[in-house]
Amino acid sequence: MAHERKLHRKKMKKRKRRRRIVFGCLLLFLVLVASGLGYASFLMHKMKTAMNEAYEEIGTKKDAGDHLDPNKDSFTVLFIGIDDSKTRNFQSDTRSDALILAAFNAETKSVKMVSIPRDSYVYIPCEDDYDKITHAHAYGGTKCTIESVEHLFGISIDYYVKMNFYAFIDVVDALGGIDVEVPYDIREKDAEDHRNAIVLKKGYQHLNGEEALALARTRKKDNDIERGKRQQQILQAILRKASHAGSIPKYDDVIEAIGSNMKTNFTFDDMKALIYYVSSGNSIQTESLVLKGTDDNEGVYYYRLDEQSVEQVSDALRAQLQASAAPASPGEQDDHQ
Repeated sequence: MAHERKLHRKKMKKRKRRRRIVFGCLLLFLVLVASGLGYASFLMHKMKTAMNEAYEEIGTKKDAGDHLDPNKDSFTVLFIGIDDSKTRNFQSDTRSDALILAAFNAETKSVKMVSIPRDSYVYIPCEDDYDKITHAHAYGGTKCTIESVEHLFGISIDYYVKMNFYAFIDVVDALGGIDVEVPYDIREKDAEDHRNAIVLKKGYQHLNGEEALALARTRKKDNDIERGKRQQQILQAILRKASHAGSIPKYDDVIEAIGSNMKTNFTFDDMKALIYYVSSGNSIQTESLVLKGTDDNEGVYYYRLDEQSVEQVSDALRAQLQASAAPASPGEQDDHQ
Protein backbone atom coordinates (compact mmCIF):
# COMPACT_ATOMS: atom_id res chain seq x y z
CA MET A 1 0.00 0.00 0.00
CA ALA A 2 2.79 2.40 0.89
CA HIS A 3 4.41 1.72 -2.49
CA GLU A 4 1.10 2.37 -4.30
CA ARG A 5 0.61 5.67 -2.43
CA LYS A 6 4.15 6.71 -3.37
CA LEU A 7 3.48 5.96 -7.04
CA HIS A 8 0.19 7.88 -6.85
CA ARG A 9 1.88 10.94 -5.33
CA LYS A 10 4.59 10.81 -7.99
CA LYS A 11 1.96 10.62 -10.74
CA MET A 12 0.00 13.55 -9.30
CA LYS A 13 3.18 15.61 -9.04
CA LYS A 14 3.91 14.98 -12.70
CA ARG A 15 0.40 16.05 -13.67
CA LYS A 16 0.68 19.25 -11.66
CA ARG A 17 3.96 20.33 -13.17
CA ARG A 18 2.56 19.95 -16.69
CA ARG A 19 -0.49 22.15 -16.14
CA ARG A 20 0.99 25.07 -18.03
CA ILE A 21 2.06 23.49 -21.30
CA VAL A 22 3.01 25.95 -24.03
CA PHE A 23 3.02 26.16 -27.77
CA GLY A 24 5.15 23.19 -28.73
CA CYS A 25 2.73 22.60 -31.60
CA LEU A 26 4.22 25.57 -33.46
CA LEU A 27 7.50 23.76 -33.82
CA LEU A 28 6.13 21.83 -36.77
CA PHE A 29 7.27 24.75 -38.89
CA LEU A 30 10.77 24.24 -37.61
CA VAL A 31 10.70 20.80 -39.21
CA LEU A 32 9.47 22.33 -42.46
CA VAL A 33 12.34 24.81 -42.63
CA ALA A 34 14.98 22.48 -41.27
CA SER A 35 14.19 19.54 -43.47
CA GLY A 36 13.89 21.82 -46.47
CA LEU A 37 17.42 23.02 -45.96
CA GLY A 38 19.06 19.66 -45.28
CA TYR A 39 16.86 17.40 -47.40
CA ALA A 40 19.09 14.37 -47.15
CA SER A 41 17.39 11.05 -47.91
CA PHE A 42 18.03 9.90 -44.35
CA LEU A 43 16.19 12.91 -42.92
CA MET A 44 13.29 12.45 -45.29
CA HIS A 45 12.98 8.78 -44.39
CA LYS A 46 13.05 9.65 -40.70
CA MET A 47 10.52 12.42 -41.21
CA LYS A 48 8.21 10.11 -43.18
CA THR A 49 8.27 7.62 -40.32
CA ALA A 50 7.52 10.37 -37.80
CA MET A 51 4.68 11.80 -39.91
CA ASN A 52 3.08 8.39 -40.39
CA GLU A 53 3.10 7.88 -36.63
CA ALA A 54 1.71 11.35 -35.99
CA TYR A 55 -1.05 11.30 -38.61
CA GLU A 56 -4.58 11.38 -37.22
CA GLU A 57 -7.80 12.29 -39.03
CA ILE A 58 -10.43 14.24 -37.14
CA GLY A 59 -12.96 15.13 -39.85
CA THR A 60 -11.75 18.37 -41.48
CA LYS A 61 -12.27 18.90 -45.20
CA LYS A 62 -8.56 18.18 -45.83
CA ASP A 63 -9.00 14.66 -44.45
CA ALA A 64 -10.90 13.71 -47.63
CA GLY A 65 -7.73 13.09 -49.61
CA ASP A 66 -6.97 16.46 -51.20
CA HIS A 67 -3.24 17.14 -51.21
CA LEU A 68 -1.89 20.56 -50.36
CA ASP A 69 -0.29 22.76 -53.01
CA PRO A 70 0.92 25.87 -51.10
CA ASN A 71 1.77 27.58 -54.40
CA LYS A 72 -1.93 27.89 -55.20
CA ASP A 73 -3.88 26.85 -52.10
CA SER A 74 -4.74 29.22 -49.27
CA PHE A 75 -5.31 27.31 -46.06
CA THR A 76 -5.63 27.48 -42.28
CA VAL A 77 -3.69 25.67 -39.56
CA LEU A 78 -4.69 25.49 -35.90
CA PHE A 79 -1.77 24.92 -33.53
CA ILE A 80 -2.81 23.30 -30.26
CA GLY A 81 -0.54 23.11 -27.23
CA ILE A 82 -1.98 20.72 -24.69
CA ASP A 83 -1.54 19.95 -21.00
CA ASP A 84 -0.34 16.44 -21.70
CA SER A 85 2.49 14.00 -21.12
CA LYS A 86 3.92 10.81 -22.53
CA THR A 87 2.35 8.79 -19.71
CA ARG A 88 -1.12 9.98 -20.80
CA ASN A 89 -0.41 9.16 -24.45
CA PHE A 90 -2.26 12.24 -25.76
CA GLN A 91 -5.50 11.47 -23.93
CA SER A 92 -8.46 13.62 -24.92
CA ASP A 93 -9.41 14.67 -21.37
CA THR A 94 -6.61 17.23 -21.09
CA ARG A 95 -7.01 20.98 -21.62
CA SER A 96 -5.40 23.09 -24.30
CA ASP A 97 -2.99 25.67 -22.95
CA ALA A 98 -2.15 27.45 -26.20
CA LEU A 99 -4.18 28.00 -29.37
CA ILE A 100 -2.80 29.84 -32.39
CA LEU A 101 -4.68 30.03 -35.68
CA ALA A 102 -2.67 30.77 -38.83
CA ALA A 103 -4.11 31.67 -42.25
CA PHE A 104 -1.84 31.30 -45.29
CA ASN A 105 -2.44 33.15 -48.55
CA ALA A 106 -0.88 31.59 -51.65
CA GLU A 107 -0.89 34.74 -53.79
CA THR A 108 0.52 37.22 -51.29
CA LYS A 109 2.95 34.68 -49.75
CA SER A 110 1.83 35.82 -46.31
CA VAL A 111 0.43 34.45 -43.08
CA LYS A 112 -1.78 36.08 -40.47
CA MET A 113 -1.72 34.59 -36.96
CA VAL A 114 -3.93 35.12 -33.94
CA SER A 115 -3.42 33.75 -30.44
CA ILE A 116 -6.64 32.80 -28.65
CA PRO A 117 -6.39 33.35 -24.87
CA ARG A 118 -6.98 30.07 -23.05
CA ASP A 119 -9.65 31.56 -20.75
CA SER A 120 -11.69 33.11 -23.59
CA TYR A 121 -15.42 32.66 -22.92
CA VAL A 122 -16.79 31.10 -26.13
CA TYR A 123 -19.45 28.74 -27.43
CA ILE A 124 -18.38 25.08 -27.23
CA PRO A 125 -20.40 23.17 -29.89
CA CYS A 126 -19.81 19.67 -28.51
CA GLU A 127 -21.29 20.81 -25.17
CA ASP A 128 -23.86 23.18 -26.67
CA ASP A 129 -22.86 25.67 -24.00
CA TYR A 130 -20.48 28.55 -23.28
CA ASP A 131 -17.25 27.97 -21.38
CA LYS A 132 -13.52 28.68 -21.47
CA ILE A 133 -12.05 27.59 -24.79
CA THR A 134 -9.34 25.68 -22.92
CA HIS A 135 -12.05 23.24 -21.77
CA ALA A 136 -13.06 22.29 -25.32
CA HIS A 137 -10.23 19.76 -25.58
CA ALA A 138 -11.18 18.20 -22.26
CA TYR A 139 -14.80 17.88 -23.44
CA GLY A 140 -14.19 16.52 -26.92
CA GLY A 141 -10.53 16.44 -27.84
CA THR A 142 -9.11 17.89 -31.03
CA LYS A 143 -12.40 17.83 -32.93
CA CYS A 144 -14.25 19.86 -30.30
CA THR A 145 -11.40 22.37 -30.11
CA ILE A 146 -11.45 22.85 -33.88
CA GLU A 147 -15.24 23.22 -33.94
CA SER A 148 -15.05 25.85 -31.19
CA VAL A 149 -12.48 27.91 -33.11
CA GLU A 150 -14.47 27.54 -36.35
CA HIS A 151 -17.60 28.81 -34.59
CA LEU A 152 -15.71 31.72 -33.04
CA PHE A 153 -14.34 33.07 -36.32
CA GLY A 154 -16.81 31.65 -38.85
CA ILE A 155 -14.09 29.99 -40.98
CA SER A 156 -13.09 26.40 -41.67
CA ILE A 157 -9.97 24.85 -40.19
CA ASP A 158 -8.10 22.83 -42.82
CA TYR A 159 -5.21 21.46 -40.79
CA TYR A 160 -4.22 21.09 -37.17
CA VAL A 161 -1.01 20.35 -35.30
CA LYS A 162 -1.18 19.23 -31.67
CA MET A 163 1.92 18.90 -29.51
CA ASN A 164 3.06 18.96 -25.90
CA PHE A 165 5.99 20.75 -24.27
CA TYR A 166 8.47 17.86 -24.45
CA ALA A 167 9.23 18.72 -28.07
CA PHE A 168 9.54 22.43 -27.29
CA ILE A 169 12.32 22.00 -24.74
CA ASP A 170 14.13 19.31 -26.72
CA VAL A 171 14.02 21.20 -30.04
CA VAL A 172 15.35 24.43 -28.55
CA ASP A 173 18.16 22.49 -26.89
CA ALA A 174 18.85 20.51 -30.08
CA LEU A 175 19.42 23.82 -31.89
CA GLY A 176 21.79 25.02 -29.19
CA GLY A 177 19.35 27.58 -27.78
CA ILE A 178 17.69 30.67 -29.25
CA ASP A 179 18.18 34.44 -29.02
CA VAL A 180 15.12 36.43 -28.00
CA GLU A 181 14.08 39.61 -26.17
CA VAL A 182 13.06 39.15 -22.53
CA PRO A 183 10.56 41.95 -21.71
CA TYR A 184 11.22 42.11 -17.96
CA ASP A 185 13.06 40.31 -15.14
CA ILE A 186 11.55 36.86 -14.66
CA ARG A 187 11.70 34.33 -11.83
CA GLU A 188 9.76 31.24 -12.90
CA LYS A 189 9.41 27.55 -12.11
CA ASP A 190 11.22 25.02 -14.27
CA ALA A 191 9.64 21.94 -15.83
CA GLU A 192 10.11 20.08 -12.54
CA ASP A 193 8.15 22.76 -10.64
CA HIS A 194 11.18 23.95 -8.67
CA ARG A 195 10.16 27.42 -7.53
CA ASN A 196 12.24 30.33 -8.89
CA ALA A 197 14.57 27.89 -10.66
CA ILE A 198 14.60 29.96 -13.86
CA VAL A 199 15.95 33.49 -13.49
CA LEU A 200 15.99 35.73 -16.58
CA LYS A 201 17.08 39.34 -16.85
CA LYS A 202 15.38 41.93 -19.01
CA GLY A 203 16.99 42.35 -22.41
CA TYR A 204 18.15 40.36 -25.42
CA GLN A 205 19.12 36.91 -24.13
CA HIS A 206 20.38 33.52 -25.30
CA LEU A 207 17.98 30.92 -23.85
CA ASN A 208 18.06 27.14 -23.55
CA GLY A 209 14.94 24.99 -23.70
CA GLU A 210 13.94 25.34 -20.05
CA GLU A 211 14.50 29.11 -20.14
CA ALA A 212 12.53 29.52 -23.36
CA LEU A 213 9.70 27.49 -21.81
CA ALA A 214 9.63 29.80 -18.79
CA LEU A 215 9.50 32.87 -21.04
CA ALA A 216 6.73 31.38 -23.16
CA ARG A 217 4.47 30.43 -20.28
CA THR A 218 4.97 33.22 -17.75
CA ARG A 219 2.19 35.77 -17.27
CA LYS A 220 2.85 36.98 -13.74
CA LYS A 221 3.43 40.59 -14.82
CA ASP A 222 1.00 40.79 -17.74
CA ASN A 223 -1.66 38.51 -19.27
CA ASP A 224 -2.50 35.88 -21.88
CA ILE A 225 -2.52 38.47 -24.68
CA GLU A 226 1.11 39.39 -24.04
CA ARG A 227 1.98 35.74 -23.53
CA GLY A 228 0.55 34.96 -26.95
CA LYS A 229 2.74 37.67 -28.48
CA ARG A 230 5.81 36.23 -26.74
CA GLN A 231 5.02 32.76 -28.03
CA GLN A 232 4.93 34.03 -31.60
CA GLN A 233 8.20 35.93 -31.09
CA ILE A 234 9.83 32.76 -29.75
CA LEU A 235 8.60 30.85 -32.79
CA GLN A 236 10.25 33.41 -35.06
CA ALA A 237 13.49 33.09 -33.08
CA ILE A 238 13.39 29.31 -33.52
CA LEU A 239 12.82 29.66 -37.26
CA ARG A 240 15.72 32.11 -37.57
CA LYS A 241 18.02 29.71 -35.75
CA ALA A 242 16.88 26.76 -37.87
CA SER A 243 17.60 28.74 -41.05
CA HIS A 244 21.31 29.06 -40.26
CA ALA A 245 23.61 26.67 -42.12
CA GLY A 246 25.30 25.81 -38.83
CA SER A 247 22.09 24.15 -37.65
CA ILE A 248 22.02 21.56 -40.44
CA PRO A 249 23.84 18.82 -38.46
CA LYS A 250 21.23 19.20 -35.72
CA TYR A 251 18.14 18.45 -37.84
CA ASP A 252 18.25 14.76 -37.01
CA ASP A 253 17.96 15.66 -33.31
CA VAL A 254 15.15 18.10 -34.10
CA ILE A 255 13.00 15.43 -35.75
CA GLU A 256 13.88 13.01 -32.96
CA ALA A 257 12.80 15.58 -30.37
CA ILE A 258 9.33 15.91 -31.85
CA GLY A 259 8.87 12.16 -32.24
CA SER A 260 5.67 10.87 -30.70
CA ASN A 261 4.81 14.23 -29.13
CA MET A 262 2.78 15.37 -32.14
CA LYS A 263 -0.58 14.60 -33.74
CA THR A 264 -1.63 16.16 -37.06
CA ASN A 265 -3.76 15.66 -40.17
CA PHE A 266 -0.90 16.84 -42.40
CA THR A 267 0.14 13.89 -44.55
CA PHE A 268 3.74 13.24 -45.51
CA ASP A 269 2.95 14.46 -49.05
CA ASP A 270 1.53 17.68 -47.58
CA MET A 271 4.74 18.09 -45.59
CA LYS A 272 6.90 17.61 -48.67
CA ALA A 273 4.89 20.28 -50.53
CA LEU A 274 5.37 22.73 -47.67
CA ILE A 275 9.08 21.90 -47.44
CA TYR A 276 9.61 22.67 -51.12
CA TYR A 277 7.60 25.87 -50.73
CA VAL A 278 9.46 27.15 -47.66
CA SER A 279 12.89 26.22 -48.96
CA SER A 280 12.41 27.61 -52.49
CA GLY A 281 13.28 31.18 -51.59
CA ASN A 282 9.75 32.46 -50.93
CA SER A 283 9.76 35.48 -48.64
CA ILE A 284 6.84 34.88 -46.28
CA GLN A 285 5.39 37.97 -44.61
CA THR A 286 3.77 37.48 -41.21
CA GLU A 287 1.30 39.60 -39.26
CA SER A 288 -0.02 39.09 -35.73
CA LEU A 289 -3.67 39.84 -35.06
CA VAL A 290 -4.85 40.67 -31.54
CA LEU A 291 -8.11 39.60 -29.89
CA LYS A 292 -9.21 42.34 -27.51
CA GLY A 293 -11.30 41.69 -24.44
CA THR A 294 -11.79 42.33 -20.74
CA ASP A 295 -11.09 40.39 -17.55
CA ASP A 296 -14.09 38.97 -15.70
CA ASN A 297 -13.22 37.94 -12.13
CA GLU A 298 -16.72 37.44 -10.74
CA GLY A 299 -16.47 34.04 -9.10
CA VAL A 300 -14.65 32.23 -11.94
CA TYR A 301 -12.15 34.05 -14.13
CA TYR A 302 -13.03 34.47 -17.80
CA TYR A 303 -11.62 36.55 -20.62
CA ARG A 304 -14.62 38.23 -22.24
CA LEU A 305 -13.83 38.79 -25.90
CA ASP A 306 -14.84 42.10 -27.44
CA GLU A 307 -17.42 41.32 -30.14
CA GLN A 308 -16.14 44.02 -32.47
CA SER A 309 -12.58 42.74 -32.12
CA VAL A 310 -13.70 39.18 -32.89
CA GLU A 311 -15.52 40.46 -35.98
CA GLN A 312 -12.49 42.45 -37.15
CA VAL A 313 -10.15 39.49 -36.72
CA SER A 314 -12.64 37.19 -38.45
CA ASP A 315 -12.89 39.58 -41.41
CA ALA A 316 -9.10 39.83 -41.63
CA LEU A 317 -8.73 36.03 -41.64
CA ARG A 318 -11.41 35.60 -44.33
CA ALA A 319 -9.81 38.31 -46.46
CA GLN A 320 -6.45 36.61 -46.03
CA LEU A 321 -7.84 33.36 -47.39
CA GLN A 322 -9.85 34.84 -50.25
CA ALA A 323 -8.25 38.03 -51.55
CA SER A 324 -5.02 38.54 -53.47
CA ALA A 325 -4.20 41.42 -51.13
CA ALA A 326 -5.78 41.41 -47.71
CA PRO A 327 -7.04 44.77 -46.38
CA ALA A 328 -5.60 46.50 -43.34
CA SER A 329 -6.44 44.61 -40.18
CA PRO A 330 -5.92 44.93 -36.44
CA GLY A 331 -2.54 43.67 -35.42
CA GLU A 332 1.15 44.28 -35.39
CA GLN A 333 3.44 43.91 -38.39
CA ASP A 334 6.21 41.42 -37.71
CA ASP A 335 9.58 40.87 -39.35
CA HIS A 336 9.54 39.11 -42.70
CA GLN A 337 10.57 35.50 -42.62
